[in-house]
Amino acid sequence: MSDVPDDQRPLEGDDVPVPFDGEPAAAVVPRQARHGRRRSRRRPWVWVGVVAAIVLLGLVSWYEVSSHPFGGPGRRVTLEISTGESYSGAVSSFERAGVISDALAFKVYSAIHGAPTVLPGFYTAPTNSTFGYVHALLSTGPNTMAIKVPPGFTLQEVANRLNATVNAQFADTFAGLLRSGAVRSPYEPAGTTNLEGLIGPGTYLITPATTPQALLASMVSRFSVMARAAGLPPDATPTAMAPYTVITIASVVEKEGYYVKNMPQVATVIYNRLAKGMPLQMDSTVLYALGQDGGPVTAQTLKYQSPYNTYLHTGLPPTPICTVSSSALNAALHPPTGTWLYFTLVSKDGTMAFANTFQEQLKNEALAASRGL
Repeated sequence: MSDVPDDQRPLEGDDVPVPFDGEPAAAVVPRQARHGRRRSRRRPWVWVGVVAAIVLLGLVSWYEVSSHPFGGPGRRVTLEISTGESYSGAVSSFERAGVISDALAFKVYSAIHGAPTVLPGFYTAPTNSTFGYVHALLSTGPNTMAIKVPPGFTLQEVANRLNATVNAQFADTFAGLLRSGAVRSPYEPAGTTNLEGLIGPGTYLITPATTPQALLASMVSRFSVMARAAGLPPDATPTAMAPYTVITIASVVEKEGYYVKNMPQVATVIYNRLAKGMPLQMDSTVLYALGQDGGPVTAQTLKYQSPYNTYLHTGLPPTPICTVSSSALNAALHPPTGTWLYFTLVSKDGTMAFANTFQEQLKNEALAASRGL
């Protein structure tokens, strides 16, 4: 029973209790209700923390999986970084080649470990590589070299270029293989081990795993593909000549014609001279015997005793004298009809004049002399 007089009790429906002195008192909130409101104010911050943790975990997982991909290294690929290419462009090239899985993640790695200066050249790396491996590769520079074999190059010139491009040991081993018979061409006559003229022109990549024998085998294979595409199988030719003979003619065409526009008629001159039993009298064959690439011949050098000297010996040289282009090979396979027996350079743009008689040749030589050729 309450001791408060009835006239001082709050009326039914009053929200605020009135103290004995008549002043309003603070609202009394139940403890459970107060605690409930406090929890509702804190709940959004808890969710923000959870979401942030999930996002951070996702970013860390993305970075770790990208930098250390599952499955280990895959097949090796080679790509070229051009001169002037930006670091971002180089990284994108590695991503497109499958060497790294994510260019953005790699840039984050580089931001942490330092972005290397990317040097132009050829890079060989396994697909699915780790960021550490690629970063170290870019930091040390290209690990793959390239050698260009232009038409007209001899095997000795190829070996010399390897010496300058790779190293002397690689070049010496390569040179020793050229006539060893370790690598053979289907166009190589039985009983010979000379690959002169039987390698394909073009650019060859030399990776850390490339051996001299593997490089030579790829050169021989490239020529075989080129020759077949030109219509020259190893066992027969449209002209009924031995394939090796056609290749030898093509090599002389390559050196003498030099420009594609001259090659067909030069081939016709060679065939006409052979048909008449005339010596070819080609300077390039003498220079090959002397181990020279171009340059003038003299009365003395024309007397140089060698089976390659076509001033002293009729017929073709015993082997091709250089690497041939598809244009020279096509000219040797499909020479135009004509009676030309002579030719000489008459213009600095490489134009040649062809003659049927020696008197016409003398006039063409006088024209060349008047032009300072």
